[in-house]
Amino acid sequence: MRTVIQRVQHASVTINGSIKSSIDNGFLLLLGIEATDTSEDVDWLVKKVSALRVFDDENGVMNRSIIDVQGEALVVSQFTLYASYKKGNRPSWFRAASHDISVPLYEEFCSKLSAALSKEVGTGEFGADMKVELLNDGPVTICMDTKNKE
Repeated sequence: MRTVIQRVQHASVTINGSIKSSIDNGFLLLLGIEATDTSEDVDWLVKKVSALRVFDDENGVMNRSIIDVQGEALVVSQFTLYASYKKGNRPSWFRAASHDISVPLYEEFCSKLSAALSKEVGTGEFGADMKVELLNDGPVTICMDTKNKE
């Protein structure tokens, strides 16, 4: 499971000209799911994301988590995080999970992150053509991969 975490002042997802979800201060998470991912990957990633200390404290030091600042989260499915560009110039997504694997894991991730944050998480629509808008704060952008736990 891979995610790109962006600390945002606000973010939204629009589908067919209508805003599906929007948040203020918090995280926009682009979430990619691989065929070998499991609930263990979900649990590890939710724990890391919810405890990640990248919000400023009273001294302007990144020392607070999204929970500490009562931030919001918007999770957008992003199979292109598993692009393979090894051969040629047209990416392949053979490592991205099929719908029957990725939809339940995406929903599980959103549900568990909502529970961790004690608030509803905004979502996109799995498989839809989405327009994502954000104001990256900092900018702070962090990538995580459950198969490469640095």
